[in-house]
Amino acid sequence: MTEAAELPPAPEQARAVFGDRFDDAVRYAELLAEAGVQRGLIGPREVPRLWERHLLNCAVLSEVVPEGVTVCDVGSGAGLPGIPLALVREDLKITLLEPLLRRTTFLTEVVELLGLDHVTVVRGRAEEVMGKLTPVHVVTARAVAPLDRLAAWGVPLLRPYGEMLALKGDTAEEELKAAGTALSKLGAVETSILHVGEGVVDPLSTVVRVEVGESPGGVRFAAKRAKAARTGRTRRRR
Repeated sequence: MTEAAELPPAPEQARAVFGDRFDDAVRYAELLAEAGVQRGLIGPREVPRLWERHLLNCAVLSEVVPEGVTVCDVGSGAGLPGIPLALVREDLKITLLEPLLRRTTFLTEVVELLGLDHVTVVRGRAEEVMGKLTPVHVVTARAVAPLDRLAAWGVPLLRPYGEMLALKGDTAEEELKAAGTALSKLGAVETSILHVGEGVVDPLSTVVRVEVGESPGGVRFAAKRAKAARTGRTRRRR
């Protein structure tokens, strides 16, 4: 039986990034290294690089998230990037959206343990919750799917003039180019690639930003959204 990998001490950058929530960040890292591995949420080989590759890599996304907005973390998994973002930014209202029960159970435990009152866990797929969740200012995602498919799930959850921020790797530019037509159909009006985490992570974290206009998801989803809103009003009257 292979011996479990040991979680390394938190790097100095983590103290600066997480500030007053540093101890909570350490507890979250421990939960990922223990329960996260045991429950199959992360691979054991990821434990030695949890801080640099996962927690800090996700926390620096906060550099490009506007102040005081609502956020939906699509396909949140073990809580990346949603939990690190929540630890850094208590001004945000964050929904962790995840379809698998074992993951939402873990997320709920983490949220309660760390006292993240500004975080809500919702079980479901993005396409299932459209019209049920209030549209958000920002959709975040990491390692969920290729950009075109991710956008089809995430963009319709946005409110008008919102944005999707997707953490990507070396393929960011290639994915963005390949997804151009799909993004246009989904109502995207501007796209860009950002690099964040200067002085914190090396290499820098790569973020694909997709900004939408007045009709996130395009014409097709505008009709779906309107239908969902009408259904919601009918249910409330009963």
